[in-house]
Amino acid sequence: MERKLGKATRDAYGEALLEIARLHSEVVVLDADLSKATKSVIFADKFPERFINVGIQEANLVGVAAGLASCGKIPFISSFASFLVSKGFDQFRMGVAFSELNVKVVGSHGGISVGEDGASQMAIEDIALMTSLPGFLVVVPSDEICTRALTLEAAKYVGPVYIRTGRPKAPIVHKAATDFKLGKGIRLREGKDLTIIANGLEVFEAVEAAERLAEEGISASVIDMHTVKPLDTELILEEAKRTGHVLVAEEHQIWGGLGSAIATFLGKKHPCKMGFVAIQDTFAESGKSDELLEKYGLTYPHIIKAAKKILGR
Repeated sequence: MERKLGKATRDAYGEALLEIARLHSEVVVLDADLSKATKSVIFADKFPERFINVGIQEANLVGVAAGLASCGKIPFISSFASFLVSKGFDQFRMGVAFSELNVKVVGSHGGISVGEDGASQMAIEDIALMTSLPGFLVVVPSDEICTRALTLEAAKYVGPVYIRTGRPKAPIVHKAATDFKLGKGIRLREGKDLTIIANGLEVFEAVEAAERLAEEGISASVIDMHTVKPLDTELILEEAKRTGHVLVAEEHQIWGGLGSAIATFLGKKHPCKMGFVAIQDTFAESGKSDELLEKYGLTYPHIIKAAKKILGR
């Protein structure tokens, strides 16, 4: 697949906020003093009266958002995922999830592709934490097209949503006309030997791996499972029954992410051979994004190797 870099998903989120603001007068945006990095600054510049910078206090950010949601507003809150999820978790649990409030949470700089900022800035456990909260939808878009569409869908959805965005520019994997729906995966390739299910930056790597595998006579489906919760169980089951081999690729700890969710589902409904490309129970060091993805086993050669392993080739 041609590597055509688009915008970072954080940029696409910031731009989507402008469209949402014009469609929904109840939308307000809050940030924890990182709006230039999360790109909520795009909204702040156009709608300053609907923007609040609470300062470096993520837990309070969540509490303020819960209060606004209880008054009928639709708050979109942003910060680095590593700070927002970890420091705000108790407030997410009781103030948002338990109260069933309409808060939209955007964790920027997800995964190890943050790069040089190092382990303290790398959210590698955020999906596990946010999927554990009752009622939360959890979304990991793969490119700017996907991010824009799902941010718009999140604004229309009534209930709490977590969206993970990234720092680096993301390769374009989707067509502009693609119909995105929360909870519904996108089949990018159809194969008969193996199904690769991925999200975020791993979707491009999965497509690239599938194309290389095809050159060796291995036919692989590729699914963009942008919504981790709720899973598109219908699509997963269809693929597992057809190919009998499922490989999950994600920029997250191997524990508690997309792979865990799919394995739990298939273990109950249709046990099959599975493989997992993920961060293997470790923190990552500081370095360039591409170098880190390679070192920690998240690039297409590693997906190819994992695919051949579960196929016994």
